[in-house]
Amino acid sequence: MIDWARVEELRNEVGEDAYDEVLELFLEEVDEVMDRLRAAPDPDRLPDDLHFVRGSALNLGLKRFCILCHGLEHQIRRGESVMLDPLLDCYAKSKSALLDPPTAGRSVA
Repeated sequence: MIDWARVEELRNEVGEDAYDEVLELFLEEVDEVMDRLRAAPDPDRLPDDLHFVRGSALNLGLKRFCILCHGLEHQIRRGESVMLDPLLDCYAKSKSALLDPPTAGRSVA
């Protein structure tokens, strides 16, 4: 689900304090979009919303979430209808994992 090597790479690049700020800003911005998608997705804005959250999530190593966003973006370009529930569920699980990262000996998915 999460590329923990990417998370560590980012943490090492920016430092622990800055990483916490990056994570907080990411969650704040993406939560806003995800809340909007959950409550009342705007079909005209959906491609931009998906592109935005995918780019943000890519920086934090949210592999599965990025794959789902990318697939939805392709469906929209082909004129297909999309289901957002799997994306919303994946984000919730990814967010939970980011806020409670694995430690030595714990399984990572």
